[in-house]
Amino acid sequence: MFRVKEFAWINILKPNFKILPIKDRLLCGIGALLGLSLSSFMSWLALGHLNAWYIAPMGASSVLLFAIPASPLAQPWNMVVGNSIAALIGVTCALWIPNQTEAFSIAVALAIVLMMSTDSLHPPSGAVAITAVLGGKAVQDLGYAFLFYPVLLNSVLLMVVAILYNRLLGKQYPQPPQLNTRTADPTPTQKVSIQPADIQQVLEAQSQLLDISEYDLQKIILEAQHLANRRSISQFCCADIMSAQVISLCADEPIQTALDKFKQINLMSLPVVAKVEGAEHLVGTLALYDVVEWFKRAADPKATWEEHVYQIMNPQVVTVKPQQPIQDLVPYFVERSFNYIPVVDDKKLVGMISRADMIAALNQQIYQMQKTT
Repeated sequence: MFRVKEFAWINILKPNFKILPIKDRLLCGIGALLGLSLSSFMSWLALGHLNAWYIAPMGASSVLLFAIPASPLAQPWNMVVGNSIAALIGVTCALWIPNQTEAFSIAVALAIVLMMSTDSLHPPSGAVAITAVLGGKAVQDLGYAFLFYPVLLNSVLLMVVAILYNRLLGKQYPQPPQLNTRTADPTPTQKVSIQPADIQQVLEAQSQLLDISEYDLQKIILEAQHLANRRSISQFCCADIMSAQVISLCADEPIQTALDKFKQINLMSLPVVAKVEGAEHLVGTLALYDVVEWFKRAADPKATWEEHVYQIMNPQVVTVKPQQPIQDLVPYFVERSFNYIPVVDDKKLVGMISRADMIAALNQQIYQMQKTT
């Protein structure tokens, strides 16, 4: 009987890759099924008279778009531009190089160079270049039209399905640029920790491409550092620092009344509650700028007249639980410039934490750390 250690060398061959839960794996497979089915059906409707209405490399593209949509290689630019470049090079090589082996070898090599030069590297595009050379009579008859159909048509259709499906699952696709929108400076957390320039300097020293964006890499490092910092200090929980006496708005009260409250307490936003079985459940937030926008709409005779708070409030609210550590709130106050965060227990509004509450608590933690050193 072989011992497990004798097979330990196999781990060298395996990727250091996270295995998703079975639910997420099934969702990735379902996404590929829907993407390929819908895009191929629409291609068939558009190009049913052609034998080459769909190409096999789209199967490889679906692996990227639905299984790892956060990969830089799976972004729409890479999908569309990479496949288009490969198709153009492949058709050109097929027309001018008689030997097929030489034709598809040169086509793939040139496609790689051009894709890397245009920041549109997409691995399945290598198969697109080969298909342009070895696709048979149906592809050869198309000539340069092969670039537009089926390649560009397939790519755009599959990309659209991927965007809709991933967003339906709550995934960001395509990946938005993650920048400090206020200034060109690093974000407040980055200033006292790892900065984008640090990541760029390390990556520039690498001689190979990494299948992860600079921002994602930076985000992972910062979150790991945040967890490490939490272990090194005593923690307050949200219930320790929250204000239990909360000024709120009722969902069905008039907007004019809400404006009066804003004038009295000089706050930029207030939580909105609704009575459910005698308890005040948090249902949204109303910011002062929402009221200003309401005034602008009210001046337009064509606009519908809105009278109650629930008609203009924001129902999407970031909340925390009473026993949650306050370190979880730092990214919202620092990176996203929140002024207040509601504390909710079983949908009931039980308190509010302000930026001042956080500063006082963190200052106390710093003081305690200095006493112990």
